[in-house]
Amino acid sequence: MELIFGTIAALLPIVNPFSTAPLFISLTEGYSNAERNNQAKKGVIYMCGILLVFLVAGTFIMKFFGLSLPGMRIAGGILVSGVGLGMLKPKDTEHTDAERAEAATKRDISFTPLAMPSLSGPGAISVVIGMSSIARGSWMDYIYIALGILVVALIVYFILRSSARLVKLLGVNGLHAMTKIMGFIILCVGVQFVVTGVLGVLTGDEIKTFIQSFTNVIF
Repeated sequence: MELIFGTIAALLPIVNPFSTAPLFISLTEGYSNAERNNQAKKGVIYMCGILLVFLVAGTFIMKFFGLSLPGMRIAGGILVSGVGLGMLKPKDTEHTDAERAEAATKRDISFTPLAMPSLSGPGAISVVIGMSSIARGSWMDYIYIALGILVVALIVYFILRSSARLVKLLGVNGLHAMTKIMGFIILCVGVQFVVTGVLGVLTGDEIKTFIQSFTNVIF
């Protein structure tokens, strides 16, 4: 349960479906309700696929590039903190006019720009890789994290389905307020990642080896 709720608490703010809702409405302008719901469903499925791939492959990626767990947590924490700081000063949109024009010329926007990079961008991927580093080598841990990802996906799907009503209910100021709240939560998560990574470096074998080598040189 700790892994499930930890995944939800870390991932949901950075996915931030509240800020994606107005973007989704603008990108699906002229779509019928059935087409819009289909795009939301496909986008969430793609998001799950991307995040689950990085959940499984995260450990192998770290081993392939020779990355340590503390180093990955520090890097992921810095990235997530940057996303959180950016969300504290939200803009009306994070997409350029070129991206909007490209989306307007095609009917299927579920993979890009909806799933990638809106829902499963670098911040979400770094959170998932960070969560995979917490798993203690048991497949059950990965299953629990995957369940947390699925819960987040369901929340995102229902919010996107009701995005038109949500935008009318909250308005631009309400959506910006929700984004700032989630940005603060993301900033706290990123800082905690950095703190955990630094503590891992200070108490890990790397610092012990460095101290031992430095002692041998001095004495």
